[in-house]
Amino acid sequence: MNRIEPETPLERLKSVGRQRGRLLAGKGLATVEDLLYRLPFRYEDRSNVKPLSALVVGETATVIGEIQAAQSFQARRSRVRLFEARVRDESGAALVMKWFHGDYLQGILERGKRVAFYGKVELDSYSGQVCILHPEYELLDDDQDSQLHLGRIVPIYEALGRLTTRQLRKLVHGCLEAMPELDDPLPETVRRRMGFPNRIEALWQTHFPAPGADLQALKSFRSPGQVRLIFEEFFFLECGLALKRQKARAARGIAFCLNDRARNKIKQVLPFKPTMAQKRVLKEIAGDMAQPAPMNRLLQGDVGSGKTIVALEAAVIALENDYQVAVMAPTEILAAQHFLYFKRLLEPAGYVVVLLTGSMSAADKKKFRRLIAEGLAHVVIGTHAVISDNVAFQRLGFIVIDEQHRFGVMQRWRLLQKGEHPDVLVMTATPIPRTLALTLYGELDVSVIDELPPGRSPIVTRKLPFADEEKVFAFIRRQVQAGQQVYVVCPLIEESETKQVAAAQDVYDRLAKKVFPDLEVGLLHGRLPTADKEAVMQAFTSNKVGVLVSTTVIEVGVDVPNATVMLIVHAESFGLSQLHQLRGRVGRGAERSYCLLMCGETNPTAEERIRTMVETQDGFRIADVDLQLRGPGEFFGTKQSGLPTFRVADVIRDREMLELARGEATAFVQNPPGKRVLVELVDYIRNKWQRRYGLVQVG
Repeated sequence: MNRIEPETPLERLKSVGRQRGRLLAGKGLATVEDLLYRLPFRYEDRSNVKPLSALVVGETATVIGEIQAAQSFQARRSRVRLFEARVRDESGAALVMKWFHGDYLQGILERGKRVAFYGKVELDSYSGQVCILHPEYELLDDDQDSQLHLGRIVPIYEALGRLTTRQLRKLVHGCLEAMPELDDPLPETVRRRMGFPNRIEALWQTHFPAPGADLQALKSFRSPGQVRLIFEEFFFLECGLALKRQKARAARGIAFCLNDRARNKIKQVLPFKPTMAQKRVLKEIAGDMAQPAPMNRLLQGDVGSGKTIVALEAAVIALENDYQVAVMAPTEILAAQHFLYFKRLLEPAGYVVVLLTGSMSAADKKKFRRLIAEGLAHVVIGTHAVISDNVAFQRLGFIVIDEQHRFGVMQRWRLLQKGEHPDVLVMTATPIPRTLALTLYGELDVSVIDELPPGRSPIVTRKLPFADEEKVFAFIRRQVQAGQQVYVVCPLIEESETKQVAAAQDVYDRLAKKVFPDLEVGLLHGRLPTADKEAVMQAFTSNKVGVLVSTTVIEVGVDVPNATVMLIVHAESFGLSQLHQLRGRVGRGAERSYCLLMCGETNPTAEERIRTMVETQDGFRIADVDLQLRGPGEFFGTKQSGLPTFRVADVIRDREMLELARGEATAFVQNPPGKRVLVELVDYIRNKWQRRYGLVQVG
């Protein structure tokens, strides 16, 4: 190859061309740099190349030979089809390579072809012959580059269409050879302090490890070159986020005054003594609110940790400074819960609290919009209706967004536009490991309530088969007769032909008519009219309904201290975080509470979810397991625009590296070694940001 640059389009390379270039571009690989940052997903030690005559059963080795015969046939003792290739090498010895379900190898491994095989030498328990079962293989040619593929630690790439790992290996090697020098965007002061190799050295070490390289370190992505590339990706991302935070803090906002009047008002509305964690978090929020820059803070807390009362206390600070407060929730049920809670605590103190939802009558909406516009409504709680164009605030200064991950970026932005740089507090009951939260919500400061209110006893969690259904119903009857209440949660509203799981309507009919005809049984799901939902919830809250059959509409926000049993039907069909949220609906009073997970057939992943639920109630440990089971993309949701798609790093595997990179990036942005160095870094991030990370521009 002639000399190339990182920005050189791959299709311009002679070894790629236009057709392959389009294929690679479709996989997100448009430039040489894109290709070089697509790292091997594993490595094979092919330095142990042995003649067939020297092989020993039990060892893993690379052998090279010519195929003497190849055939596909039916195994005698089963219906499984086998593919066998008999190989002979220069030592004169021969060995059989064997694949189960190997028909796909016909036309690939043919007589006369020279092939390198890599695998473990075994004794076939059926035939008694020595063989290698399911070896890795590579067809060898006469291109004089066999040293790339044999006799060394060899990188293995995921194939791209018709481009094999062998072809990709040659292409990557050619690109590296054509770039004897490569600018290093990682600041030299950071690189030296961390002891990292420069960028070109790191790429060479990662793609083509030197003889004697630590194979285990390579496999765990902890070799010096890999660590450098992982850190680099995190570092630039975190620098970008630090720059965004710096810019946000330079904006002009409201400097709220936290005086004795506001403190006394907070004490007046508090229904209980706050925990130390709640006090710490309120102090962090109040400190932000006192600054002349807009507050942007994330409040994390496990289910039942008391996030809402902290938000209410912060709201009082804004109210006592003569500003309005908006609280936005993702569902009408949750908005109604917040409305009742805020109204109960704030109205006696002289504040007017209103609820605004899409299902309200036109007359009510008009009346409340007028109150909001004239500043007569102090606290406005609602769903997406709050951000409607015809809703205007007189003096909006403080915003609370609950379960904020359910709202899009534009929805949050539209609410912000209804005030003059208002302070924003976003809340979530979905535990996220702190480092990931700091990255996911990069423009936000993070507060965590890591303590439950006193008097909360652990919730007894049990996995039960459907065979124990009668025992469960008897237990529920005893609880209701003792004055307690019960949730029965089902995954679907109606029976599905494709998913054989319980439907809320069917379960309600059965429980109300056959199992508990003498008890009050209620039904709640998302398709009920709003008035009916509110009526059912009011009946349950006032203990007129003993058993509430529901879908996951009660997952968040529902607070009934008298409820002591959560029965989840077909618990194996729920996600881990969802199960944890549902369990959080009980255990809010003084009585002992129970979460019963009634399961049908499960797969290993579902078993792990259920086992985790039984073993722990720690929301952050549950989030860790959930993150590992689902992966970051599904865990955070495809609509979450805050999490970039990393090319090298892995937020699960490399979490400690993310923490390290965040610290280095924050320190670098706050105290750069020189203005020119910072300008260069900002230019690099701005030029690479959109295409590489898929995030908004910096600066």
